Amino acid sequence: MLSSSSFYMRFILLFSVIGLSTCLMRGNETDRLSLLACKSLIRDDPFGALDSWNDTLHFCEWRGITCGRRHQRVTVLDLQSLKLAGTIAPHIGNLSFLRIVNISNNEFTGEIPPAIGYLKRLQMLELFNNSLNGAIPPYLSNCSGLIFIGIGGNQLVGEIPKELGSLTELQYLGIHRNHFIGKIPASIGNLSSLNVLSAAYNGLYGSIPDSLGRLKHIRFLGLSSNNLFGTIPLSTFNLSTLTILDLGANNELRGSLPPDLFITLPNLQHIVLGSNNFSGPIPTSISNASNLLSFQAPTNQFSGSVPSLSKLHKLQQLYIGANCLGTGGANDLNFLRSLVNATGLRSVAAGANYFGGKLPETIGNFSMDLTEFSMANNQIYGEIPCAIGNLVNLELFSLSNNQISGIIPRSLGKLQKLVNWYLHQNQLTGRIPSSVDNLTQLSILYLGTNFMEGKIPTSLGMLQRLVVLDLSNNNITGPVPIEIFGLPSLYALDFSGNNLVGILPFQVGNLINLEVLNVSDNQFLGNIPATLGACIRLEELGTRGNRFQGTIPQSIGSLMGLEKLDLSLNNLSGDIPRSLENLNLLQILNLSYNHFEGMAPVNGVFKNASAIFMIGNNKLCGGTDELHLPKCRFNEYKKRNPKNLTLRLAVSIVSALLGVSMLALFVFLYWVKKKERGPSSSSSTNMSLLSVSYHTLLKAACRHPILIHQLQRDKIVILPPVREVFLINYLSIHDFLKIANFLNLTPIL
Repeated sequence: MLSSSSFYMRFILLFSVIGLSTCLMRGNETDRLSLLACKSLIRDDPFGALDSWNDTLHFCEWRGITCGRRHQRVTVLDLQSLKLAGTIAPHIGNLSFLRIVNISNNEFTGEIPPAIGYLKRLQMLELFNNSLNGAIPPYLSNCSGLIFIGIGGNQLVGEIPKELGSLTELQYLGIHRNHFIGKIPASIGNLSSLNVLSAAYNGLYGSIPDSLGRLKHIRFLGLSSNNLFGTIPLSTFNLSTLTILDLGANNELRGSLPPDLFITLPNLQHIVLGSNNFSGPIPTSISNASNLLSFQAPTNQFSGSVPSLSKLHKLQQLYIGANCLGTGGANDLNFLRSLVNATGLRSVAAGANYFGGKLPETIGNFSMDLTEFSMANNQIYGEIPCAIGNLVNLELFSLSNNQISGIIPRSLGKLQKLVNWYLHQNQLTGRIPSSVDNLTQLSILYLGTNFMEGKIPTSLGMLQRLVVLDLSNNNITGPVPIEIFGLPSLYALDFSGNNLVGILPFQVGNLINLEVLNVSDNQFLGNIPATLGACIRLEELGTRGNRFQGTIPQSIGSLMGLEKLDLSLNNLSGDIPRSLENLNLLQILNLSYNHFEGMAPVNGVFKNASAIFMIGNNKLCGGTDELHLPKCRFNEYKKRNPKNLTLRLAVSIVSALLGVSMLALFVFLYWVKKKERGPSSSSSTNMSLLSVSYHTLLKAACRHPILIHQLQRDKIVILPPVREVFLINYLSIHDFLKIANFLNLTPIL
């Protein structure tokens, strides 16, 4: 027999189990219904990721769902990278056991629902790379257990809620690539566990708060591409755990860097300061930055010399271009010698400074991993070291706008991975080395404005990936190799300012991707090829200062993208094609100093006197008043009008045929009449059969407009000394018979 107390305890236990089961069932049902509500707001599921979300399976077995073992409640919602489109349902706030939400890399829109603030157990919220809008809900701060917030790559707006500063467990805050504005809240400095603060590519403004110096565990601080201004707080330079400091592209950050920066930040691996207004010298402590992988500080106002970098064995990238570094002295490039110890070096870009001196031969000992070497826009002199050929992985080589002299070393032909080659605006001499045919990856070749000579090597025709070829302003001679016009990818071709001869071959029409063609100031002759009309992408065409002759090809008028056309200083002639009026994008048209004639067009670009130049064409007439050309005579215009010319030609042919027929008839009638009357004096016959003055004839002809043109062109000749008799010279027989018939005269032929 059980005692009454024992029976009572069992009853209580049974009731508790039943109650617990009921609660679990209710909780489970809440999760299931909440998930189905979330599914209902998904408007596109191209991979069928949510097909399993139905009653045939328990919701803990649905794709992307993980449940706890004990309570069978949803703890993980992972639907990343499934191209789902829709909105986040507020019902997500009912999943009270949820710890991880990851719907990154989808196409969700709408706002982040405030109901997420109900998820007290939430630790990770990953919403990267969607199209979410609206503001960050301040209620997110209620999720006190959050350690990861990733909402970068959306279209979120508004300010960063200061309430986020209460999330003391937070280790990662990624809000980059949105449209946030306002200041960085000082409360962010309270996030004592924070390792990563990524807020780049927003519209944040104001100064960097000094409170960030309290982030003692910070490793990544990324505030680039905002509108921050002022100086970097000194407290920031005490964040000894910092490995990446990215403050680039804020434009208005200023001040100098402390000399001991790389001592107080001993773990720094990447420092990005580009596109700001920092000044002063590069800290000398950089010489001890043995962990540094990348130093990027282009487009600032740094000055002085570059310290030795010989201890930077791990350095991969050095970007210091567009500053005020160097003095123009012979020792400015000593830092390059110290880079031979950087065995993983990939990029050196130090252009647009004041560096002088010669390139050291030791650059040939740089890392074999080097892909970029740019020292353009400096004051470097001397020759290109032959050892440059050792850098076989080099893809970009730029020394443009310096004072480099000597010849281009043949060893450059060893750089078979070279893509971009810039040597323009120097003092290079000699020929283009034939070894360029090895540069099969070459895309851009700038050799303009040097003193190079010789002929263009035919081997350039082997560079099938070439898109830009600039040999302008040199002393290059000879014809252009026909192989050049077999490069299908060319979009810019500039041979101007040389001594090239011969014709521009019709194969130029093969360059269907060409956008810029400039052959000005050479000695080309012959006609401008009509095949240029096939270069439908052409935007600039220059043939100035050659000996081209003939007419402007009508096909030029089909280049609807043409913006600049310069045909001046040639021997071109004929009418200006009316098709040029249809080039709506044409901004500059120069036809000066040729032999064009006829009426100048008046429509299209010809309406804009400031955009066209036609001086030195003495036979042009008409046009707009601003061109100050002489007025066209009506008959002269008719003469030059192609349509009128065709009509006149047809009329002349018909008239000639009729004239021959009538001539035969009148000869026959005259012979019959003469036979009947017998012989008589030819002179007296002439005077008796036809006696009319020239003025009478002219007066009569004026009544017949068709004859005016003939009289004015002196087609009727008066035979002296008998001024009352006229004969036919070039006047058609048909027209002559018309005159005779009108005056009731017997014609004498």
